Amino acid sequence: MKEQIYTIPVSEAFETRNGKCPLCLLREKWEQNELDLILGASMMEPDIRIQTNEKGFCNNHLHKMYEKGNRLPLALTLESHLAEVEKGLKTGGFFSRDIAAKSVKYLDALEHSCYLCDRINATLERMVETTALLYGREPEFRKLFNEQRMFCLPHFRALLVKGREILDKKRYEDFVRDAFAVVSGYAKELGGDVSWFCKKFDYRYEKEDWKNSKDAVERALDFLNGTV
Repeated sequence: MKEQIYTIPVSEAFETRNGKCPLCLLREKWEQNELDLILGASMMEPDIRIQTNEKGFCNNHLHKMYEKGNRLPLALTLESHLAEVEKGLKTGGFFSRDIAAKSVKYLDALEHSCYLCDRINATLERMVETTALLYGREPEFRKLFNEQRMFCLPHFRALLVKGREILDKKRYEDFVRDAFAVVSGYAKELGGDVSWFCKKFDYRYEKEDWKNSKDAVERALDFLNGTV
């Protein structure tokens, strides 16, 4: 079955239990794999170059490619993509407003297009599906699922949507209950930590211990936005 390809990485992410969203861990790992590939073995494959020329890359992934420090593969990729952009801007039209309208349409599509985002999101969707499948058929994985400290809100939503698609009614009810228990418990804990962080800037609490609040703001960002 197709989902079996993703069973091992999903199980490993849930076994990590380092306090982070396991699906964020999966996304981060897959993103690094894709960045390495696009600046390495995949760069010169004709079918992939056709896609990167057409789709381009979002601002986030362009900067991550640049930060890898491998300038030549990036430059070669940009060279052919820029040639495609030049063609896209020459959409023609007798009147200037026709040219402008077609250019706006082309640039709007390009702005919302990224080869790497498409690859990563497609893989993550299959990993979310695998998570729900493993929950549905493996008691040991359900135990791992319930032992997670948190799911970020975007991936929590993805789990609820995918679980509804593939689990039977009874199992989905269990899935929702368990996922909500993880998320609501963490939200309550995090809310308390953020509140205590704020209080520490009040002179009345100056000498109090920071407790678990020093990284509360960073954890709140991870919880609310995740790695998406």
